[in-house]
Amino acid sequence: MAKQRVVSGQSTDLTEEVLNQSLRPTRLDDYVGQPKLVERLRITLQAVKSREEPMEHLLLHGPPGLGKTTLAHIVAQEMGTHVTVTSGPALTRPTDLVGTLTKLQHRDVLFIDEIHRISPVVEEYLYPAMEDFKIDFTVDSGMHAKVITLPLKPFTLIGATTRAGMLSGPMRSRFGITHNLEFYSEEDLLHILHRSAGLLKLLGAPGNDGPAKSKSSLDALRTIAARSRGTPRVANRLLRRVRDFAQVRHAGLLSPAVVDEALKLEGVDSLGLDELDRKYLRVIGEVYRGGPVGLEAIAATLAEDAGTLEDVVEPYLLQIRFLSRTRKGRELTGLAAEYLGLRLDPRPAASSEELFGEK
Repeated sequence: MAKQRVVSGQSTDLTEEVLNQSLRPTRLDDYVGQPKLVERLRITLQAVKSREEPMEHLLLHGPPGLGKTTLAHIVAQEMGTHVTVTSGPALTRPTDLVGTLTKLQHRDVLFIDEIHRISPVVEEYLYPAMEDFKIDFTVDSGMHAKVITLPLKPFTLIGATTRAGMLSGPMRSRFGITHNLEFYSEEDLLHILHRSAGLLKLLGAPGNDGPAKSKSSLDALRTIAARSRGTPRVANRLLRRVRDFAQVRHAGLLSPAVVDEALKLEGVDSLGLDELDRKYLRVIGEVYRGGPVGLEAIAATLAEDAGTLEDVVEPYLLQIRFLSRTRKGRELTGLAAEYLGLRLDPRPAASSEELFGEK
């Protein structure tokens, strides 16, 4: 896509990752949201720390931007160990994996993002590493071939994926803890934004000025939270955009009106939808009469990648009940039709000719 979407849960570049790192909590007590997972981790971490063992391997799956990388850093911090971050596409050869694993110290954390994209060859080497903390690799070939076993120090693997269905059964079975991260509530996002605004020293952030300004600022943060699509990464990105806009146009003051003005400039409406979301909905509503229509047809009409639409556009539309998936394809709901100002006429019942080819 030519233009990076401000409401996308995907990280845009290394610069944004550095900015996100400065806003991430470092302790489990400071982590907001995902209460069931946090409680499971709290119990597990307390137990393994008392036994001085590594934590069980952890698989986190869900849409991007919900805090999978943050949790990996928190686990390492709580364990008092180091975290090594890599990704599935970066581990293309067994030697890449061997080099990464041999550097890990006792109880260190290895975080593999997009773990579903690890090549099958590398995945085979990862199995004994996860189960027995060793790697078996073959040297030479033919009658001179021999297997060398390389012992590893016990470690914790944290895998993250947005496509859990693409993980193989053997890989999934080797994780002791598996959890699906859910979208955040508006109240949780407000807590996250409150903390981030304080860290950014945003003028007008709650607690940094008088009661009147604090009320206005809190309402402004709530407005941002309502448009953040249930995703902390989106919330922090919108906050930074609003901060820049407020600094240049409104002397740094934060208010709901300033947020409205800033996000209107970014093309983000009151529901957190951007232009691509609206184009997607309009294609189904206007071109295909509300559906059902196949994903490939929508992608071709929009000149977008089908995988991109499925991964970064549809999850939120499904969450807010604007879209339904049926056997025949994608369909708009009544809520989406009302949002677009469309009147979707009910389709006539199929005739015997259409069903059976009769004349």
